[in-house]
Amino acid sequence: MSNLLFDFIVDKSTNSVFVNKEFNAEQSLVWDAFTKQELLDQWWAPKPWMSRTKSMDFKVGGERLYAMVSPEGQEHWAMHRYTSISPETNFKMLNAFADKDGNPQLPGSDWDFNFSEQSGITKVSIVIYNDSLERMEKMLEMGFQEGFTMTLNELEELLKQVKN
Repeated sequence: MSNLLFDFIVDKSTNSVFVNKEFNAEQSLVWDAFTKQELLDQWWAPKPWMSRTKSMDFKVGGERLYAMVSPEGQEHWAMHRYTSISPETNFKMLNAFADKDGNPQLPGSDWDFNFSEQSGITKVSIVIYNDSLERMEKMLEMGFQEGFTMTLNELEELLKQVKN
């Protein structure tokens, strides 16, 4: 089996991070993994942390409020506000840290997800735009690249289990 694509590119000139990842799964399943709470909570945190959604309304203007929970029970809250949805091909959201009541700590970052499938391999292309280099560098200093790489690997494992 060929190696699946995985790129993680930081572009400081545009305050953007570009992530391209291929999954050996149908587009509809990969889409569900990014947009359905019961699947998201199984992979949207680097192990041994867990993702726990408090509320989620996947529609334009809707939000997901969730915590990344450490093995000791420490919670780091964040929210996604969905700004655009084209079913199974694209969605956009604002991502920001928040408190447990969903009050965002702005500025956040704008995420743009694109999904495409070819011969049973689904490619997810994500552009993460930050309004300042300072915010992007803070995100990277906090271990975003390592953490997000781990979560995408968790998703790859989950998709293998769901397919079988």
